[in-house]
Amino acid sequence: MQPVSVRLRCETDSRMKFYRVWLTIVVVCVGGRQAVDEKDWYQHATFYQIYPRSFQDSNGDGIGDLKGITSRLEYLAGLGIDATWLSPPFVSPLADFGYDVADFYNIQPEYGTLEDMEELIAEAHRHGIKLMLDFIPNHSSDEHEWFVKSAMGDAQYRDFYVWRPGKVNAETGALEPPNNWISVFGGSAWKFDERRGEFYLHQFTEKQPDLNYRNPTLVAEMTRMLTFWLEKGVDGFRLDAINHMFEDPQFRDEPPGFGAPGTYDELDHIYTKDNPDTYTVVYDWRQLCEDFGRKAGKTVIIMTEAYASIENTMLYYEDATATRQGAHMPFNFQLIYDFKHDQNAIGLKSSIDWWLNHMPARHTPSWVAGSHDHSRVASRVGVEHVDQVLTLVHTLPGTSITYYGEEIGMFDFKEAETYDNRDPNRTPMQWDNSISAGFSTNRTTWLRVHPDYPTRNVAMQEAAERSTLKHFRELTALRRHPTLVHGEFIHRTVGRDVYAFSRELHGEDTLVTVLNMADSSRTVDLGDFVNLPDRLKVMVAQPNSNYKAGEEVHRDQVKLLMHDSVVLRGVVSGAAAVRLSMVVALLAVVKYLL
Repeated sequence: MQPVSVRLRCETDSRMKFYRVWLTIVVVCVGGRQAVDEKDWYQHATFYQIYPRSFQDSNGDGIGDLKGITSRLEYLAGLGIDATWLSPPFVSPLADFGYDVADFYNIQPEYGTLEDMEELIAEAHRHGIKLMLDFIPNHSSDEHEWFVKSAMGDAQYRDFYVWRPGKVNAETGALEPPNNWISVFGGSAWKFDERRGEFYLHQFTEKQPDLNYRNPTLVAEMTRMLTFWLEKGVDGFRLDAINHMFEDPQFRDEPPGFGAPGTYDELDHIYTKDNPDTYTVVYDWRQLCEDFGRKAGKTVIIMTEAYASIENTMLYYEDATATRQGAHMPFNFQLIYDFKHDQNAIGLKSSIDWWLNHMPARHTPSWVAGSHDHSRVASRVGVEHVDQVLTLVHTLPGTSITYYGEEIGMFDFKEAETYDNRDPNRTPMQWDNSISAGFSTNRTTWLRVHPDYPTRNVAMQEAAERSTLKHFRELTALRRHPTLVHGEFIHRTVGRDVYAFSRELHGEDTLVTVLNMADSSRTVDLGDFVNLPDRLKVMVAQPNSNYKAGEEVHRDQVKLLMHDSVVLRGVVSGAAAVRLSMVVALLAVVKYLL
């Protein structure tokens, strides 16, 4: 008889072998993907940007608010949204509608209270939605307590902002700005403050003084603020205008650019943008999020917005040695720039390659089709392209980022322009055909509602047999397919007019997205995708397509109407049989072990 210790060890070894074998069987049965890295939530998420002032008014004052957003979370969950990020809800005099923050720790009273924000975060999480905040690190409002004290010479805040003495004009004796730097909005980037007797830097409006990130105390304070919101439960931050954070410490004049006098492009901004020191702060904040996330048991993410060269943009992912990590996703605006009404398939493929070919290994691309700073898709490239753009951003690898209202194809409303030339693409969300499009019970809203709301709204598209809204929902549901989460990406043009790409994953069906960029119908031969079977099934077709979900097509006879798009499924030949044979073999191993 064996000693007890030996007998127990043998029994334990047998059990461990048994469990390992059965674990392998389970993995193979669910798709044979044991060699595929698991994706974190953000790497395949559907993001949705909300402009709080325009999403939903809960109290009838004509201005959107946090309680309004909370009331619409069920809608977002039903859309298949994984995460939403809010344009700034912080206290602000609204010179730049929230992008001029007067208190980073509190909520603009028109939008609600800190308690309303806490409720929104909790309810979003209850609906399975992550919530992120838009954080503006480059500047504050000139009405922020820090700036007021800095202007008064308070020792604690004196160096929180970028101040310089002026230059005396030798001929006129007039006091002039320290150098030739120009604001993004045109004119000098410097304003004289009588209280301090110096000029302060404002790379945006004069109501938005630049913070001084060469002051370690200021950096620590901004980092403390991020921690404050993390402790409130937010799931990450979008860092706005990040590449303006540092300037040349010598304050040298910038060389000539290519624009008209007085405009931002008059100068080449080599001393006010893309300073290498910026990346260090981003890497430090990434580490902050990593450390906090480990304690909280979740992944906290950073997204960055920077209008920069592709080389500088890629450094937000990680440093040149890949030893320090930065943003989980820099915003990718290439589709906003390059997807035009007359774009062809060759240009579209080049635009997508532009990002993917520069991206460092094992990182996640993002696909942005619109934002609060850009004209809406329907107005920018034509309503006939809206569904096509949605198909594209939701089936490319990585994350999709949708601006509110794009899921129903909202238009810009030029006549709504009141405060800013970006007002036309910030008009109230169109929910139904009632008063103020269901956005508010008030007939007067902060921006006028687009007059097409009686025929373009959520309720109407929900009731229609086929609509852009339903197309959006079908795409977000399909995004959860393992092939779209993990699959290899292969893309090509079929002639000049058709862009197509496959997503392939061992043991799973292959999915193929096809876009006809032409102004007329095309019959597409997908025979160059070598792993496709002869017969394909339509998974998603846009509302005006001649196809419907469930129909079968031959791979060399895919007939698309003008500006049409479709997602097709190819059942992997023999994959099920291969998995079954593997299971039989493993069962034989189990029998042998036992």
